[in-house]
Amino acid sequence: MVRKRVTIRNHTAEANLFARRALITFFGVIALLLVLLSNVYQLEINSYEQYQTQSNGNRIKLLPVAPNRGLIYDRNGVLLAENVPVYSLSVIPEQVDDIEYTLAQLTKLIDISDEQLEKFRNSIRSNRRFKPVELISRLDEEEVAKLSVNQHLFPGVIVDARLKRYYPFGDLTTHSLGYVARINRNDLTNLEMQGKGENYKATRDIGKLGLEKFYEEQLHGTIGHQEVEVNNQGRILRTLNYTPPEPGNDLHLTLDIELQMIAKRALDGKRGAVVALDPRDGGVLALYSNPSYDGNLFVHGISSKDYKSLQNRNRPLINRATKGTYPPASTIKPFLGLAGLDENLIHPGSKIWDPGFYQLKNGTRKYRDHLRWGHGWVNLNEAIMRSCNTFFYDLAYKLGVDRISDTMAKFGFGDSSGLDIHEESPAILPSRGWKRARYNQPWYHGDTVNIGIGQGFWTVTPLQLAQATAILVNKGQVKEPHFLAATELSSPTITAAAKTLLEDEPEMEGSTEQAQLLIPFEVNEKPPIELNNPENWDIILKSMHNTVQKPIGTGYNAFLNTDYDAAGKSGTGEIVGLSEDVKYDASKIAEDRRDNAMFIAFAPYKSPEIVVAVAIENVATGGGGSNAGPVARQIMDQYFSNRKLLSENKQ
Repeated sequence: MVRKRVTIRNHTAEANLFARRALITFFGVIALLLVLLSNVYQLEINSYEQYQTQSNGNRIKLLPVAPNRGLIYDRNGVLLAENVPVYSLSVIPEQVDDIEYTLAQLTKLIDISDEQLEKFRNSIRSNRRFKPVELISRLDEEEVAKLSVNQHLFPGVIVDARLKRYYPFGDLTTHSLGYVARINRNDLTNLEMQGKGENYKATRDIGKLGLEKFYEEQLHGTIGHQEVEVNNQGRILRTLNYTPPEPGNDLHLTLDIELQMIAKRALDGKRGAVVALDPRDGGVLALYSNPSYDGNLFVHGISSKDYKSLQNRNRPLINRATKGTYPPASTIKPFLGLAGLDENLIHPGSKIWDPGFYQLKNGTRKYRDHLRWGHGWVNLNEAIMRSCNTFFYDLAYKLGVDRISDTMAKFGFGDSSGLDIHEESPAILPSRGWKRARYNQPWYHGDTVNIGIGQGFWTVTPLQLAQATAILVNKGQVKEPHFLAATELSSPTITAAAKTLLEDEPEMEGSTEQAQLLIPFEVNEKPPIELNNPENWDIILKSMHNTVQKPIGTGYNAFLNTDYDAAGKSGTGEIVGLSEDVKYDASKIAEDRRDNAMFIAFAPYKSPEIVVAVAIENVATGGGGSNAGPVARQIMDQYFSNRKLLSENKQ
């Protein structure tokens, strides 16, 4: 057996190898430490602000806080739109052991629909368990009381309170104020396009119609913020900072709620509208459309049943005062008379013979007067007082459509009035160009004769009639109608307009530090209508005065024994044209085809303070004097009664 040679280990070589490896490892560790320190330096020094911001973004959240919406008052300080607390029922899922059992017990206590339960179950799946999920959006007082008494039986079930818009007068103000409702996707898109989306982060409702929509920016206010610390699940741990929201501005209107009440009562059972203006500044004193509807129905989300009930033949959703279009009928005769005077086609003593009809030269058709036997010889004053159609058939023919259209446009017919709501129709002021564009037909002399008594293609809104009458009594001064009287700015919000006012009125500065600032509305005036002979204004106004003051006037019976000196003009608008030999009989005509009753009035005659326009649809008998005239009378009675009472109180 051969023995192996025993190799003697070289300890020196092994020691050198170990030393080299240890040195390499040492330098490797040092290199890694340098890399680590470099990264620490980069994170802690160079990128500190960046990562601190990201950290705070994960740890600190900025929650938006919705502002309170501004209030709306009438001219006497009566509250028309307010914010009231509304209670809702919510559930925090993580605090409830058995959701279905809790829902079953709640259903025994209060009424919860299957639709609400299904919506709640769907919401639970898409929300974090520690966040409250709404079950019922609105609780009545009895339900709140029941839940409060039994609160200890329902851990995780909470009753929340928030402010919601409320209109105390319901349908009385809807067509003026409009309403607010839940913000939808279209609203959000529009807000983002306007750069206002950030200010609505916490807001649920937005103005949808009327003044609520027109003055949305002033009423909404400015959003606030709550800075909170949250954990990695998004649960709020504590509040770090709070910036309160700035409430919206309050609006003071020219509207008189008492006149609104009178308008509603006067139109009870009728379809129509009333508009009353202050001709001195264009302020809207009353604007009521009947039938109306309660805007509160839309604030909380209208049900399909309630909405369907509003879609009936009476069309309560239509604002007849600004969007209802009617033939102006004889109410435009004073305006045509003024045009005839100013064009020197007639003078106050001009007379024509009225046999009960008018006939164009070489024409066969007879255009009827409302008196089949005629008025005999009539001048301008008598033609307006007695509403003689034949006189104005002849005058319209002499004027021609071009001069009629041009003159009536100056009074605002065929155009929006500038009222501070969006819902307004320009109606139709016919002209050659309009007929060609609409029907591709030429204009005929017969068309001109028809518009001479406010029939044919011509339509107006009650607001346009009131505005035109205001221009007439102001002798050509044009002041745009408006609802807003003043804006009340809540401290500390001071706009540029307010600052300017403070600079002009230094003595007001101290009072606005803790109080509020009232900014009056600036009335917009358009270029006045100038006549060739200014005396023609008085001739027409005198004829309108005679219309309600003289026994032969068509408005005489409506204004008997008043304490004020009124003037006006009636009109009866035909819906269906009858052949010249057929006598109008309302009993043989479908209700929606019967005549409309129109009336315009103003008072006092010497120094007008109020102008009223009334339109009533499909009257059974009589015309504007016997149907719409008494409505205008009730509005004026209330106005002057209030003025007298106010004067006595001051004394």
